[in-house]
Amino acid sequence: MTGRKKNRGPFIATYQQAKRVIKVVVGFTILLGGFLMLVTPGPGVATIIGGLAILATEFVWARKLMNRFKKEATNAKNSFLNNYMNKNSKSGNSSKSAD
Repeated sequence: MTGRKKNRGPFIATYQQAKRVIKVVVGFTILLGGFLMLVTPGPGVATIIGGLAILATEFVWARKLMNRFKKEATNAKNSFLNNYMNKNSKSGNSSKSAD
């Protein structure tokens, strides 16, 4: 009895398939809305990332794309902060008071 799996019936498999289909439909709908918002007013990039996050739960390609977005966002942040810090360090003495 311990080595046998319980037969849960077709309902569980159907329920899991239905959940997967709903995730895929919602993910692609949000992704499409994000692409649409790139040319219309709205938070297009954030919506695309949200759609990819939903799709990443089901598809490896979406997970890889999300990881690439994360890496590029981190690189952009670090580049911005490095440039900002270098710019401020060159003109940093102008804010100090003279004694």
